[in-house]
Amino acid sequence: MDKEIIFLVEEAAEGGYTARALGHSIFTESDTLDTIKEEIKDAVHCHFEKEQIPRIIRLHFPQ
Repeated sequence: MDKEIIFLVEEAAEGGYTARALGHSIFTESDTLDTIKEEIKDAVHCHFEKEQIPRIIRLHFPQ
């Protein structure tokens, strides 16, 4: 089980934000930073079995 998962969060060309997990096939998008955080949590919970959910979700915002 991974203790943490890292998401690369970027501004989308058409507006809003996209987030993709590094090392996992998880992708989500949203209109605002507040909602992208919730979308990421939901995506992680959908991707992993309850016992396998990483305890730490880190967001990386490239410059």
